Amino acid sequence: MKKIRSLILGLCAAGLSSLALAAGSVHFVEPADGATVAQEFTVRMGVEGMTVQPAGELKDGTGHHHLIIDGQPVAAGVAVPADDTHLHFGKGQTETTLKLAPGQHTLTLQFADGLHQSYGPALSRTITVTVK
Repeated sequence: MKKIRSLILGLCAAGLSSLALAAGSVHFVEPADGATVAQEFTVRMGVEGMTVQPAGELKDGTGHHHLIIDGQPVAAGVAVPADDTHLHFGKGQTETTLKLAPGQHTLTLQFADGLHQSYGPALSRTITVTVK
C-alpha cells in the first residue's frame, strides 16, 4: 500500500493525476487479431471505462483514439507523435479505413487525453493482421 501511495503522490506531483486515475481498456471491434484483410479495410475502435471525447479539453475519464501502424504503445504522459505511423482521431472518431501494403502488420490502439498525452500501455491494445 505504501508503494501505491508513493506512486500516486509522485504522479500528482508531476501533474499526472489523471493518468493515475485512468481505468479502462481499449479494444478492436474490427478486425480481429490474426485476421487476413484486403489492402483497404475498416478499423473499428472501442473503449471501456473511459469516454471518447474530441481533443482540446482535459477532462478526467475522457480521451480519444490513436492508431499506431507497425509501432509500439506510447509511454504514459508522453504526447502521441503526429506522423505517418501514428494516426490521430482527435474529433472523437471510432472508425476509419486503412490502406496497407501486403504483408503482416501490427496495429496498436492507443488512448490518450485531450492534449494527445498517452494513457500508456495500460490503455493500448496491439493486434496483428495480414494484408493480402
